[in-house]
Amino acid sequence: MARRLEGKRIALTGPRRAEELGKLIENMGGIPLYRPAQGTVFLEDEKLRQGIRTWVSQPPDWSIFTTGIGLSALFEMAEEMGLLEVLLANLSNSRIAARGYKTVNVLKKRQLTPHVRDDDGSTDGLIRELAAYELKGATVLLQLYGDRAPKLVEWLEQQGAVCTEILPYRHIAPPEEDLNRLLLDIVEGKVDAVSFTSSPQVRFLLEYAEKQGRFDELISALRGPVIAVAVGKVTAQGLYEAGIPRVVAPKEERMGSMIVELARYFAGESDPLLAGK
Repeated sequence: MARRLEGKRIALTGPRRAEELGKLIENMGGIPLYRPAQGTVFLEDEKLRQGIRTWVSQPPDWSIFTTGIGLSALFEMAEEMGLLEVLLANLSNSRIAARGYKTVNVLKKRQLTPHVRDDDGSTDGLIRELAAYELKGATVLLQLYGDRAPKLVEWLEQQGAVCTEILPYRHIAPPEEDLNRLLLDIVEGKVDAVSFTSSPQVRFLLEYAEKQGRFDELISALRGPVIAVAVGKVTAQGLYEAGIPRVVAPKEERMGSMIVELARYFAGESDPLLAGK
């Protein structure tokens, strides 16, 4: 993979692990441009603390976790509240569902194994696997991932589950000057590719472009000279829904794999994922 990104300028929109990805790009001959399209705020309000207290005092039939970073934040707050041990004991005696390998790894560090996990890193994959279980009347605690999850909540409620949502962190838009710089880089062709590691990054950029009256220019650039890169299927889906039919994404939802797959694409060794495929 050495030097396979020679001279390629790649915008990195994710705030997490950006420097690590930048080093990988540089090692492959590319030029990383740090263009954050998302901020993350960890919530420590009383509502979240009360959610943890309820989780401990009234253990649900199912606990569904959707991100490793969110689950880690919950465990850290439970420890701060002196409730971690009883929480882990409750979890070891209840059913757990997990989305994503990072979430599974956080559980594994606590000697917990999910009864159900997605088959492809997506919410749809998690729903497919949960469909084998009877959920009517079941109480479910759902850890959200920075945004609401209406599709998953609606599906759980259709199955007759009683769902409680808990939100340990929230995604927020970055300063507009950051989004403007990213938008200009794309529409003016100053980058060869732009990487997205979460669907909110896609949403914040699209909303800003629409606000500036440059939405069509952005979509045209991402359909043409600038390659959209996604860390996995969930993020890719947000790009497809925006009207971007061509997305480079790795089979395994890992940030490093995303950059390697982009290098393979530029080398003519892989094809992009196409909407509906």
